[in-house]
Amino acid sequence: MSTGKEKEKIDSGNQPDEKKISDEYKIWKKNAPFLYDVVMTHALEWPSLTVEWLPDKLIQKDKDYSVQRLILGTHTSDNEQNHLMFAEVRLPLEDTEIDARKYEEKNGYGGYNGVSGRLEIVQKINHTGEVNRARHMPQNPNIVATKTANALVLIFDKTKHPSKPPKSGVSKADLTLEGHKKEGYGISWSPRKEGMLLSGSDDHLVCYWDINAQAKSGSQTLQATGTFEKHKDVVEDVAWNPHHEHLFASCGDDKLLILWDTRSKKPQHEISAHTAEVNCLSFNPFSEYLFVTGSGDKTVALWDYRNLGGKIHSLENHEKEIFNVAWCPFQESILASCGADRRVNIWDLSKVGNQQSEEDAEDGPPELLFMHGGHTDKISDFSWNLNEDWMIASVADNNILQIWQPTDNIYTDDDPATAEAK
Repeated sequence: MSTGKEKEKIDSGNQPDEKKISDEYKIWKKNAPFLYDVVMTHALEWPSLTVEWLPDKLIQKDKDYSVQRLILGTHTSDNEQNHLMFAEVRLPLEDTEIDARKYEEKNGYGGYNGVSGRLEIVQKINHTGEVNRARHMPQNPNIVATKTANALVLIFDKTKHPSKPPKSGVSKADLTLEGHKKEGYGISWSPRKEGMLLSGSDDHLVCYWDINAQAKSGSQTLQATGTFEKHKDVVEDVAWNPHHEHLFASCGDDKLLILWDTRSKKPQHEISAHTAEVNCLSFNPFSEYLFVTGSGDKTVALWDYRNLGGKIHSLENHEKEIFNVAWCPFQESILASCGADRRVNIWDLSKVGNQQSEEDAEDGPPELLFMHGGHTDKISDFSWNLNEDWMIASVADNNILQIWQPTDNIYTDDDPATAEAK
């Protein structure tokens, strides 16, 4: 799997590509007023390999915006200090009047919306090495797990850390999880059982911990509650099945998708899922049977637990490898994927097989609902907002964070803007 680290190795001789990217961005910016209800662009000080919305939403009296929060991380260079970061974002309320034709750009911000001072980093916590991935515990969003540039998984309780980090640069995690031998990216909190955490790494291992055990022992270090060995290469991602307490899945560079039960060391199912490495997976929050995988073969595969003999559909439109895939939190048939082609695609499985005109078919398959083209570099992560339907935050290798929400005629009718988006 390609990561933000590859940024340092990019050949600077790609001038034709740079011109193409620049031209595409200009077209996107010109069309953006017709395609989005909200677009916010923020230039971070350093690239973030991770982004995730927190579930809370604060609405203050007499304000035309809500305040919501994001988790971010840093991937610095030249031995600069890394941080786990929390940002507050001001988002316009639904009835806020926005002049979508007016693009505002100021101090590294840009966007089509009516709210000033839109994003602020409100807390930085010292972190050892870059933050490969950061995810909050669903049952207590103040608890955040991070994957590090070494073999450790760190747990932070944001309420126990100051808003500004100590200048010493010392990282003081509230709990250190041991069990891996190498770094990685895959991490997943159980939505059904508080404190259960899964992790996959470059050492071919899947580990899981019950962090409630730390409360009993009082130790600042916790060994893995269990390990699962079957992958023959890097484990890229892991995910709990949200409908079953003991079931989870893992995927990796060996092209395998493996389904597990924590009560057994042996896999339930082992599937050769793609023709290239499998970088990401996601379980549908509404259907206990459906899940998806994203791959270096540029496709997203749809799977059904009831028939694992082969994928039931392949979503094809990305031009390069896929880094992340996630189901929409509010509608069963919707999911999104991002990748090295600088795009976040939103898919609607209810449209699979719909008839298309030749012109529409040139823009992609009928299930491709929307293509976000606002980034000019590889997209390492994205996150669906849990409070605002259709809103996504995405981060790219060139330090850019974008928060965006397609206009509602994209998903309510066959408006011509849809074709422009694609």
